[in-house]
Amino acid sequence: MAITLEAIHAVEALEEAFAKYGQPQIFNADQGSQFTATAFTEAVLDRRIKSMDGKEAC
Repeated sequence: MAITLEAIHAVEALEEAFAKYGQPQIFNADQGSQFTATAFTEAVLDRRIKSMDGKEAC
């Protein structure tokens, strides 16, 4: 848990989850600044994980 909205903390948690549970086919995140930051979106999309849009569609 971090008290800042820096993307690095979200990316670290994402990496830890992937290591522990594997990589999903589809990922959905809130629209907060840490989840829309380039570092976070690249961490998801570089793995060819589909992203949900705001309409619950890939």
